Amino acid sequence: MDIAKLLSENTEMIDFYLAKNLETPEPLLETLYSSMRYSALSGGKRIRPFLVTEFCRLFGGKPEAAVDFACAIEYVHASSLVHDDMPCMDNDSLRRGKPTNHVVYGEDIALLCGDSLITRGYEMAARNKNVPAEAALAATAMLLREAGAIGMMGGQEIDLMSEGKKIPFETLMAMHEKKTGALIKASCLLGAMAAGITDEADARYKAAVKYAYGIGIAFQIIDDILDVEGDAALLGKATHADALLEKTTFLTFMSIPEARAYAEKLTAEALEAIAPYEGNEVLTELAKFLLYRNK
Repeated sequence: MDIAKLLSENTEMIDFYLAKNLETPEPLLETLYSSMRYSALSGGKRIRPFLVTEFCRLFGGKPEAAVDFACAIEYVHASSLVHDDMPCMDNDSLRRGKPTNHVVYGEDIALLCGDSLITRGYEMAARNKNVPAEAALAATAMLLREAGAIGMMGGQEIDLMSEGKKIPFETLMAMHEKKTGALIKASCLLGAMAAGITDEADARYKAAVKYAYGIGIAFQIIDDILDVEGDAALLGKATHADALLEKTTFLTFMSIPEARAYAEKLTAEALEAIAPYEGNEVLTELAKFLLYRNK
């Protein structure tokens, strides 16, 4: 199985819809919409929308039911990157090998861009006409929760408050469960909800959550490793950024071999969660692809 090819094909499809839903509606809004398109269409592996598509397929949903949810999660993710890169956050000047949004458009437009992308994501989830209304409502509520103060935004707050400090391992885990893991969890659950699964007691719902946890934390561990030994040209951003910001990472507590072993353990647990479901091969290969990536 060529997982890179499957990701590329899904990305091409999702990019079409991402662009279509960000067409400028009024001439006076061209700068803002141009900024939104700049960040939402700037490339990337599109892992989150791929998770939506594949969990929908795994649990027997129709492909068209996943599209709006896939766009929704990518808009929310893109908004977080715009805000993360701003001077008041991580102050990054490069993202995926290109100048960051605030460098191109200014801090004021970048702030509006991030806010506009996240609200566009919520709107897309709420207005998904290819799922029952109750599924769209459940999906929107879940996405709001996972992106909000107890999810992604809470993780960012912990991150900011932890700069220059050595935080306990438990705090590091809580931060990444929220900052990175929350949107990966939302992606898997959006796929399940596209297939009509909204009951948290459903074994399939629980499997999606467990898979998301495993690959989400493993993803962050590999990110930490790549920040130390990765190729900046491949990554499209500067390396050793965590050390410059005095951030606590998994490598604060583990050697690189130990961190890799921990990521492998988490990935194995993720695969165990989806093993009972026929047709899990793509999600299995995706988890391995993320574990052994070099960018």
